[in-house]
Amino acid sequence: MELEKLTALQLGQKIKQRQVSVLDGVETVFDRIEKQDSRVHAYLDTYKEDAYTRAKEVEKGIEDGIYTGPLAGVPIAIKDNICINGKKTTCASRILENFVPQYNAEVIDRLEKAGMIIIGKTNMDEFAMGSTTETSAYGVTRNPWNLDHVPGGSSGGSCAAVASGETFMALGSDTGGSIRQPSSFCGVTGLKPTYGTVSRYGLVAYASSLDQIGPVGKDVADCAALLEIIAGHDPKDSTSMRRNDLDFSGEMTDEIAGMKFGVPQEYLSAGLDPEVKASFMDVLKSLTDIGATVEFFSLKTTEYMIPAYYIIASAEASSNLERFDGVKYGYRASEYEGLHDMYRKTRTQGFGEEVKRRIMLGSFVLSSGYYDAYYLKALRTKALIKKEFDKAFQKYDVLLAPAAPYTAPKLGESLKDPLAMYLGDIYTVAVNLCGLPGITVPCGKDSKGLPIGIQMIGDCFMEKKILRAAHAYEKARGSFEIPGEGGSI
Repeated sequence: MELEKLTALQLGQKIKQRQVSVLDGVETVFDRIEKQDSRVHAYLDTYKEDAYTRAKEVEKGIEDGIYTGPLAGVPIAIKDNICINGKKTTCASRILENFVPQYNAEVIDRLEKAGMIIIGKTNMDEFAMGSTTETSAYGVTRNPWNLDHVPGGSSGGSCAAVASGETFMALGSDTGGSIRQPSSFCGVTGLKPTYGTVSRYGLVAYASSLDQIGPVGKDVADCAALLEIIAGHDPKDSTSMRRNDLDFSGEMTDEIAGMKFGVPQEYLSAGLDPEVKASFMDVLKSLTDIGATVEFFSLKTTEYMIPAYYIIASAEASSNLERFDGVKYGYRASEYEGLHDMYRKTRTQGFGEEVKRRIMLGSFVLSSGYYDAYYLKALRTKALIKKEFDKAFQKYDVLLAPAAPYTAPKLGESLKDPLAMYLGDIYTVAVNLCGLPGITVPCGKDSKGLPIGIQMIGDCFMEKKILRAAHAYEKARGSFEIPGEGGSI
């Protein structure tokens, strides 16, 4: 039995039915890691010994009725900006190369309570700042579909691990599309929940008003099941929301007749790759064929989304990263003269180029004389964007957009022009600015065999609608092969 081809829910079901053991699933994952992660480099660290010990505990827990959920015994990978007690959390940065937290993130406690097996920490763009997983201080991650291409970012390690069969599911974080865009590039499914649905306690902050942890899986059902585990109010997170509608799997059906889908006209303008556009239009036809209504409308604030996002995100990043100074924890320069010289050399040596660029931009827009001209204006623009989305959701159940303007670029191409890399986030950043839920589902491949993703966006707390729509489309589309079956690995 080729266990790596199973979805997480299928593996969980077989474990429950005693057809396979928890250890079988863990061994399958580590076999794949040993065979191919030297090329993919999805992981920064793996916990093989701990995982085998945990597998035995969970096996007994399932037999004793302690772990009864559908994902009990399923292996999962964790993005390296989510804290695990006693395990290094580096955020793929030199400045945190030896940081070992003494507590678990809330989502880690919830995974363990559900009986899941944590396999290791995945690579990412440094402090989640990037769209390619090339800004990591510990080497690039490669796309399992074609090792010469990027997996996307910043959750590229998590998405590449799922796509390559090196885990059954993973957690990522999404600040401006960092789950949805790499999911599109890697041909997997990624969900960014409504802001406040999943606790950010234990997530190393990039931009606190935009960050959100979310699931990456092989299909929509996997993401829904994992979201049920990690969602819920947490008193340790002041932005955590109290919600009573956390049964995300129960209402997923194939029936979307009568649902109204809106497509912003501006999302199909210049800059969108013709092959991506063609695949996107095929999705619209598929949705129409299964009974949905699809309409085009104008989203006039589209051109302001990227500048508003990068001003707000960089401003918050400059504030959040102020704590990494060589005094409290993490890297410290070995030679310096006095406190201020130590600060300067530690941060110069510890941070990568992209992180420095965003700290400088954020410090600039928050500085005296520019605060009103840039930061406050960006906040007002954010409010206008939210108002326009609110108006759209009065008419439409779900909005449709490409996940990215193009498929995965070649390694090294994006970093040549940071501004072009920023513009690649055009379809994803508004979801974070407005606190909305969004999901990316594979919808095809380009002429080079690289995956293309469709993005479905819902109103706040309307995860059930986008999950239902994505699940229905997924059924209409049919199976989507993994790289082991049709890619380069």
